[in-house]
Amino acid sequence: MRLKRMKRELEILWQDPLLALLVGAITISLLIFVVYPLIAVFIKGFQTQDGQFTLENYRRFATFRYLQNALRNSLLVGLATGVVGVLLGYLAAFTLTRTDVPGKQLLHILLILPIISPPFVSAIAILLLFGFNGLITQKILGLQGFNIYGFKGVFLSQVFTFAPVGYLTLRGVLESLNPTLEDAAMNVGASRWQTFRRVTFPLSLPGIASAFLVIFIESLADFGNPLVLAGSRFPMLAPQAYLEITGSFNLPLGAALAVVLLIPSLTAFVIQRYYLQKRQYTTVTGKPTLSASKIVSPGARVGLYALLTGFALLILLFYGTILVGAFTAVWGHDNTLTLDHFRYAFSVGFDTIKDTLIVAILSTPISGFLGMLIAFMVVRLTFPGKGAVEFMSILNFAVPGTVVGIGYILAFNRPPLLLVGTLSILVLNFVFRYVPVGIQSGIAVLRQIDPSIEEAARNLGADGITTFRKVTLPLIAPAFFSGLVFAFVRAMTAISAAIFLVSAQWNLLTVQILNQVGSGRLGVAAAFSVILVAIVIVAVGVISRLVPRQVARIEIMRAQEG
Repeated sequence: MRLKRMKRELEILWQDPLLALLVGAITISLLIFVVYPLIAVFIKGFQTQDGQFTLENYRRFATFRYLQNALRNSLLVGLATGVVGVLLGYLAAFTLTRTDVPGKQLLHILLILPIISPPFVSAIAILLLFGFNGLITQKILGLQGFNIYGFKGVFLSQVFTFAPVGYLTLRGVLESLNPTLEDAAMNVGASRWQTFRRVTFPLSLPGIASAFLVIFIESLADFGNPLVLAGSRFPMLAPQAYLEITGSFNLPLGAALAVVLLIPSLTAFVIQRYYLQKRQYTTVTGKPTLSASKIVSPGARVGLYALLTGFALLILLFYGTILVGAFTAVWGHDNTLTLDHFRYAFSVGFDTIKDTLIVAILSTPISGFLGMLIAFMVVRLTFPGKGAVEFMSILNFAVPGTVVGIGYILAFNRPPLLLVGTLSILVLNFVFRYVPVGIQSGIAVLRQIDPSIEEAARNLGADGITTFRKVTLPLIAPAFFSGLVFAFVRAMTAISAAIFLVSAQWNLLTVQILNQVGSGRLGVAAAFSVILVAIVIVAVGVISRLVPRQVARIEIMRAQEG
């Protein structure tokens, strides 16, 4: 029965040879640039430096307490960041969706600012504020010997970085919950607290669990913050794998540590995707119903607003510190305002800025368009192995960047795919690492579009590719825009995989910033961070203007044709 179904699916697919060729090409690409590097990491973990089979790398992990502590610390920070990040994210989302507080748009912008900046910008701000020469610890509080390194520094930086991810996830969940349900509960005598505890919170639970797992995965995969703030007495697995490769030149042990790191990440990903997605609650039917929720009392409203404002002010403090630090001669010693850091950044680091822009500009449209193609294949086409293709296409979302980076240097360091040290390996890494967001956005939009629109085009003689290009793609332009923005932001700000792939010919701003922090030049690192954030904000603004204009142009053409 299964063979007959596969044969029938193949016959349907081959009715359009060009579409069949496209499906085959994308499947092969996913196998080469997603699956093959992960297999290479797994195999290398069971090898010696000479390529002989061994279990020594995993024996070392099982016997060396330092390596075991690295895993324990990573899990501890991930769990703590997940709990606090979800709590802050939920309170922020609840405040902005269920209360009428002033400055909502400004608060929203401030809350998502950490998402569009390098993840370790918070680490630099923490060093400037709480380090040995920190503004708060030394200048204001006069603390002697205060040490920000270790759990507290990494935890603080990761909460700052990933709580906004929880906010965005949970805001979508709370916006989808019809507030008339809360009003109805209160109308039959329930108190505000009872309504929240028995209606709002239970309906939010799948989203809360999903947000927790996403933050947990992001925390495990984080590389920059632990590398800057963990210190030697608080090892963590992602930077430890990197140090084994670059410091001890032990690639097999680094690969084995990457495999260990992969296990909890993939476990959380599978739970989030295949278990929780089946337990989402839908409370919106028909047209949205306008309702001013009464679930928040005036006193609670003030408390929530104060908490949210405090977190927003902390974000302002962090980014304000980065900005001031970029113009300060020597932080903590010489507070003279200067442009020297920016002169240095644009003179010594100009090639790095140019390289980063080239990589982002090349990878962004490829990632966006590929995401829409794969979404179209998953939703609209029927072919053998479609589930496997979908899983492969989003697998890199769950894989820590350290694992991906190690996989790419193992997989593409010899013919016929000798890519290490080239522009191609950086572009391919960003394309296949961050295409899952575009895919998921495209799938969500396509499932809301009546397939009869595309069937009409095919009935008029258009083939599958033409239908996708002229009918489907314009309809999913918002998802395309979302994929473009995410791909560009990540290409500009990611480091965990890219740090393994940069070379003397092609370097990236994030790696340059990390090198400056390691050299103790925090002012230069701050200047590079300001430049990077400014580029990302301008680029996102340009993309947001171009895509809606394209959508408007399509709508005008349709109206004229009608």
